[in-house]
Amino acid sequence: MKKYRCIVCDWIYDPAKGDPDAGIAPGTPFEEIPEDWVCPICGVGKDQFEVVAE
Repeated sequence: MKKYRCIVCDWIYDPAKGDPDAGIAPGTPFEEIPEDWVCPICGVGKDQFEVVAE
């Protein structure tokens, strides 16, 4: 699964870890996160994330 980086604050969404504080279970692909989810650091939406080049 691909990791995604917030282009505003550089926080990385790692699907292996999820975002448990927001109710996103480990193993959840970025594409399956609800559209109203926001970056836990700076609060921007999913549209402000880009794929991390591996």
